Amino acid sequence: MAAISFFGDLLQTISDRGRDLIGIARGDIAARADPSELVRLCEDLISRRGEASGVALARAILDRYATLSKAERLDFLRHIAIDFDADHAAVNAAIAAYRTDPTRARLGLLHEAAEPRSQELIRRLNLARDGTLALVRMREDLFDLRKSLQEDPASIPDLVDAVASLDRDFEHLFASWFNRGFLVLRHIDWTTPAHILEKIIRYEAVHEIADWADLRRRIEPKDRRCFAFFHPALADEPLIFVEVALTDAIAPAIAPILSQERTPLSPRAFNTAIFYSISNCQKGLAGVTFGNFLIKQVVEDLAREIPSLKTFVTLSPVPGFSAWLERERRADVPQGLTREDVEALRLLDEPDWSTDKTKADAVRKALIPAAAAYFLRAKNPRGRPLDPVARFHLGNGARLERINFLGDVSRKGLRQSHGLMVNYLYDLSAIEKNHETYANLGTISASPGVSRELRANLPPPRAVALAEA
Repeated sequence: MAAISFFGDLLQTISDRGRDLIGIARGDIAARADPSELVRLCEDLISRRGEASGVALARAILDRYATLSKAERLDFLRHIAIDFDADHAAVNAAIAAYRTDPTRARLGLLHEAAEPRSQELIRRLNLARDGTLALVRMREDLFDLRKSLQEDPASIPDLVDAVASLDRDFEHLFASWFNRGFLVLRHIDWTTPAHILEKIIRYEAVHEIADWADLRRRIEPKDRRCFAFFHPALADEPLIFVEVALTDAIAPAIAPILSQERTPLSPRAFNTAIFYSISNCQKGLAGVTFGNFLIKQVVEDLAREIPSLKTFVTLSPVPGFSAWLERERRADVPQGLTREDVEALRLLDEPDWSTDKTKADAVRKALIPAAAAYFLRAKNPRGRPLDPVARFHLGNGARLERINFLGDVSRKGLRQSHGLMVNYLYDLSAIEKNHETYANLGTISASPGVSRELRANLPPPRAVALAEA
C-alpha cells in the first residue's frame, strides 16, 4: 500500500508541474467545464508526446468531466463515440498493403490502423491519478447512454453502433487492466477499516445488510467468512466479494444462515462451506470476469485452512425464474409445463400460498418440475441457460446439485423466484471436466435428483428458446 501511495504522489507531482505546461490552473476547472471544450481537450491529449503535460491534461479532463451534469456527460460521450473512431482511409490502405504483402508486420500495421482513437484516449486518461476509478464511473454513464438510445425509436443507427463500439473499447481495456494477475484477495473481518466495511454494506446485492450489527453477524463469528478482490488502482474499492457460511450440512434455505438468533457452530463440526452471497461492486466493470477466480481461490484457501471441509456449495438465488414461469403459464404451448402444472400453479396468484401448507404442497408438486425444465431446457439465443446465475456457476465447472422449495421466503425471493433457491456443488475433482463439457458442448452438469424432476411428457425442446428476460 505504501508503494501505491508513493506512485500516486509521484503522479500528482507530475500532474501539478504539467499544469504549468498546458496553462490550466487548479481553480480553472469548473469555470470552463463544457462538453465541446472537453472534446477539444481530448483531441489535444491524444496528440501530445510529453508525459508530464499528458498526465496534467488527463487529470484536468477527468476533473472537468466530474463537474458536468448528467445530460452534459452523455453529450460528451456521444461526441467521443462518433469523433474518436478509427481512420477508415488508413484502415483501407493497411488492408490493401496486407493483401499485397501478407506478412506479420503488415498485419501489425493493419491492427494499429483499425484501433479506434477512443482506445488511445482511454489509455491516456488512465495516466491521471485516480484515473482508473474515474473511467469505471465514466463507463457507468455510458451504460445509461446506451440504454437511452436503445429505448428511443428515433435513435440514429450509426450513433447506436458507435456508442456500442466505445463500450467495447472500455471493456477490452478493462479486461487487460483488471486481469487476475493484478487482483489481491483480502479477508474481510471486523478489523477491516470502517470505510471498506461501509462499502460492503452498500454493495451487497443478494441479501441486504440491514445495519452494522447485521454486518458483524456475517463476518465476525468463527463460522462466517467474507473475502473480496481488490485492485491496486482502486485500493479501497472492492471489486467483488463473497460471503461464506461454514456449516455441518448443505443448507436448503437462507433464513437460518442469516438468523439473528442462531448459535455459531464449533469449528470441529465444519465440513461444508456455503457461498451464499456473491456481489459485484463496480457496475462499470460489467463484462470483466472476477467471480470465477474469486470462488476458486477462496475454495483453495479454505480447504488449506480447514482440512475438515469436504463440500463446497452455493446457496444461490434464481433471479429470472418468475418471469420465465409467467411466460410459460400464459403460453399457448408451454415448453416447460404440462397442462396439469399450469392449472396447479394458479395458486401462485393467491397472496397466502407460501404460508398455507395445503396450497404450498400443491404448488411444490408443479413448481419443482417446472424449475428443472427452466434449468435444463430453457436457453437464451446463444444456446446457454436462460438463468444468469446458472450460466455463471455452470461455466465455472459447478454442478446443479439441488433445487430448494421456499428457500428464500423474503419479499424479494418470492417476487423473483417464488421462493426457489438452488445449490451448485463445486466438486474439486470434477470442476475442470464440467467446465470443459459446458464450454464446448453446452452440457449442463446436474445431479440425478435434479434430472429426475424433469417431466417426461414435455414437448421437444426448441433449438433456440426464449430470449433473456
